[in-house]
Amino acid sequence: MLEITLSVRGLVEFILRSGSIDNRIHQAPTDAMQEGGRIHRMIQKSMGPDYHAEVPLKYVHSTENYDLVIEGRADGILDKYYGQEDAYDPQASFVLTSSSNAQDGPMTPSLRSIQNCTLPLIDEIKGTYRDLSKMKEPIDVHLAQAKVYAAIYSRQVHCPGIKVRMSYCNIDTEEMKYFDFSYTYEEITTWFDDLIKRYLKWSDFEYEWGLSRTLSIKAVQFPFPYRDGQKDLAAGVYRTIIHGKKLFLEAPTGTGKTITTVFPTVKAIGEGKASKLFYLTAKTITRTVAEEAFDTLRSGQNLRFKTVTITAKDKICFLDEKERNCNPEACPYAKGHFDRVNDAIFDLLTNEDSFDRGKITEYAEKHQVCPFEMSLDMSLWADGVICDYNYVFDPFVYLRRFFAEGRKNDYVFLVDETHNLLDRGRDMYSAFLRKESFLELKNTIKEFHPQIAGHLEKCNKAMLEMKRACDGCSKLSTIDSLINPLNRLAGIISEYLEDHSEGPCRDEILEFYFDVSRFLTIYDLVDDHYEMFSEFSEDGSFLVRLFCADPSRNLAECMARGRSSILFSATLLPIQYYKKLLGGTEEDFEIYAKSVFDPSSLGVYLGVDVTSKYSERSPQQYYNIASYIDSVVRARSGNYLIFFPSHQFLEDVLEIYEEEFLDEEDTEILVQRDYMSEEAREAFLERFSTGNNMDLSKVIHMDLEVVEDKNVIGFCVMGGIFSEGIDLKYDSLIGVVVVGTGIPLVCNEREVLREYFETKGYDGFDYAYRFPGMNKVLQAAGRVIRTEDDRGVVTLLDNRFTQASYKSLFPREWKGYKTVTTKTVKNEILQFWSERKGD
Repeated sequence: MLEITLSVRGLVEFILRSGSIDNRIHQAPTDAMQEGGRIHRMIQKSMGPDYHAEVPLKYVHSTENYDLVIEGRADGILDKYYGQEDAYDPQASFVLTSSSNAQDGPMTPSLRSIQNCTLPLIDEIKGTYRDLSKMKEPIDVHLAQAKVYAAIYSRQVHCPGIKVRMSYCNIDTEEMKYFDFSYTYEEITTWFDDLIKRYLKWSDFEYEWGLSRTLSIKAVQFPFPYRDGQKDLAAGVYRTIIHGKKLFLEAPTGTGKTITTVFPTVKAIGEGKASKLFYLTAKTITRTVAEEAFDTLRSGQNLRFKTVTITAKDKICFLDEKERNCNPEACPYAKGHFDRVNDAIFDLLTNEDSFDRGKITEYAEKHQVCPFEMSLDMSLWADGVICDYNYVFDPFVYLRRFFAEGRKNDYVFLVDETHNLLDRGRDMYSAFLRKESFLELKNTIKEFHPQIAGHLEKCNKAMLEMKRACDGCSKLSTIDSLINPLNRLAGIISEYLEDHSEGPCRDEILEFYFDVSRFLTIYDLVDDHYEMFSEFSEDGSFLVRLFCADPSRNLAECMARGRSSILFSATLLPIQYYKKLLGGTEEDFEIYAKSVFDPSSLGVYLGVDVTSKYSERSPQQYYNIASYIDSVVRARSGNYLIFFPSHQFLEDVLEIYEEEFLDEEDTEILVQRDYMSEEAREAFLERFSTGNNMDLSKVIHMDLEVVEDKNVIGFCVMGGIFSEGIDLKYDSLIGVVVVGTGIPLVCNEREVLREYFETKGYDGFDYAYRFPGMNKVLQAAGRVIRTEDDRGVVTLLDNRFTQASYKSLFPREWKGYKTVTTKTVKNEILQFWSERKGD
C-alpha cells in the first residue's frame, strides 16, 4: 500500500486555520524554537517517573488506494488509569490502523464516570514570550495538536476517556500556566475522524497526482540532442543525488546548466530517490530560465510536474507601496485570508501545473487572498520550488514549513549562480547594531514609553564604552557588556508588542525590535567562523558588527536538511575556494564541464600598458583606457559593454572618451546609473538587440535617440546588474572591455576578512580580494559568447592580468590570449575579425 505521510502539526495547521493575516500580532523571535526545546526538556525532566516524554505516535487511516499516515511526537504522556500501571510501554511507538478499530472499539462511559477515574493525560508543551497572566485560553491549533495525540492514544489503549493539558511556559521567566480538558472516547475520536475526513480530498489528490507524475517522468527523455559532454554531466548530477552528496559544478556558458541539472533531478524524483526539488537563485532573471526549463519538459515531453515560483512580497503585493500593510484593516486580501485560502489553493492545484507569478496573482485575485502567502502555501503541493536563496539559507526568512524541525528530508537543492551564495551567505549570517539608533529611538518614544526608553539608554551606555575604546576599527573578544542589557531590552519590547497591537510609535519600536532580535539570534551562532569588531561608518556612526567571515558551517547545516545539493555556476574558480567556503567536504564531488564552444570564436586580449590600481590612477591612465575602448570599437562596428571597478572610475573615463573619441553620428553611449528602475534596465538592454531596434515609448522614457546601425556602447560597473544573468546573443553584443581586476576596495570588512584567513593558514589577499575580484571579471567576460554562432572579443585592461596569480584563474578556453598595448590593440583585433569574415 502506498503511504502518504503527514505530521500532526501539518494536519491541524492546514485544515483548522481561519481568520486574517495581521502583522500587528507580535510573533515570537526566531530563537523561540531553540529556547522552546530547552523549556520542553526542563519541564519533562521535572514530571517524575510516570511521565513519558517525546512519545512517537502514529495513526494509519486506510483507504482503497493508499494509507494516510498521521505521525508526530507527544511532548508527554501520563498513562495510569484504572490502576493499570503497565498500560504504556515506553519503548514502543503506538501505531494504529483505522480499519482495526471498528471490530473491537471500547465502551464509552459517561463523562461523570470518567471524572471519577484516573485517566491518561496528554501533555502539550509550548514555550512562549507572552505574558501568561493575560492568556485566558490556549491557542486553537496548539490544543488541536494535543487532541490529535489524545485521539491516537485513546484508540491505542482503548481508554474510556482522556485528559488533555496545554502547558505554557514563559521562556524568559519560566513561569507556567496550564489549561486542562477532559474528553470521552467518543468525543475525541469523532472529532479526529472528522478532521481526517476533511483532509481526504487533499490526500486523494496527492495520490492521484503522484501516480500521474511518476508515469510521465518515466517516459521523459532529454529534450535536446546532447551536446559534447552534456550527457556525462547529467549523469554526474544523477549520481550525486543517488549518493546523497554535494556537487560543485563549473559549467561554462553553452553547457545548458539549467536543463542539465533539472532533468536528472526530475528523473530521481520519478524513481523515488527524492520528493521535491528547490531551484535556488540570486536574481529574478534566472528564475525565469528555470521556469522555461520546466515548461520545455511539460510541453515537449508531456511531463506532469507542478512548480511554484515564489516572488518577493513587495513585488507581488496587490497594494501600492504607500498603502501596503498586512492587516485586515488596511488590506482586503488579508481580511479573512485563512478562511478562503484553502479553496484558492485547491482551485489552482487542480487546474494548473505551473504556479508562476501570473497564475498566482490570477487565482489570488479570484479568491481575494494574499498572493504572497498563497505562493508559500502552493510550495507544499509543488514538486519543484523556484525561489531565492533566502528561502532555504536565511535564518530569518527560510521556509519553516519544510525546514523548521531540523530533520533531514529527501529534498534536492539546485543552487544556480553559486558564486553569489558566498557573499549572500555572509550577509545572511551577519548582523550589526548602530549606536545612534538607540538614542534616536529613545528621544522619539521617551514621552510615551519611559520604561523602554530607560533600557535603550542602558544599551547606549554600553555601546558608548565600546565607542571610546574603538580606534577606527577594533576587534572584540567579548561583547557581554552589551548583550546583557540587549536581552533585557528585547524582553521589555517583546512584552509591549504582545500587549499592544496599536499605539504611539509602535511601528518604530517594532522595526527596532527586529534589528535587536536579529543581532541576538546571530550572536548565538558566533563561533570560530566569526569575527566581532566595532567601527565608525562613513557618516560617523558607531557600529558593532558580528561578521560571518566563513559561512561554510551555516550553509552546510542548511543543505544537510536535504538529500543532495548541486551547486553550479559558469564561474566557480578556484573550485576548492568555493567548495571550502560553501560547506563542501572531501567526500563531495566536483566537475569542470568542458565548454561546447570553439575557443577560436573568442579573442582574448590583455592590455599591458594600463592599470586600475588606485595609487596609479591619473588623467593619463583614463586617457589610455579611453583610447583602448576607441580602438576596440573601431576595429569592428557593433555593440559593446565596458565594465569598470566603480561608478567614479566609469565617470572619469567616460568624460575623456566623450571629449576625445566619441563620434555621436555613429556611436551611442548608455550609462549604468547608481539606481535604475526595472523599466530603465529593460530599456538599456533593449538597445543591444540585434539591429538596435527598440520600442519607441521606452526610447522616449530613457531620453535616447533611435539611429539605425549605430555602435552602442554600454558603460557599466563590474558586479552590477549588467555583468551577469543577461543573455545578449549573436550580434547583440560582440565585445566586452573589462577595466581592472575587479578586486574590492580596501575597507574594514575586507581587511578583517584578510586577517581572518591568514590566521587560518590561507592566503588572506586571495580570499578577501583576488578571488572575489576575478569572479567579477569572468562574469563580465562571459556576456560575449552565448551561442555556438557567436563571435566576439574580450579585452582585459590591467597589467596585473599578466601575473601568474591572475592567469592561473583564467578558464581553460582562454589559453590563446594575446598581450596588446594602446598601439597594437586595434591591429590585433582587426586581424581577429578578418580571419572570421566567412563565419
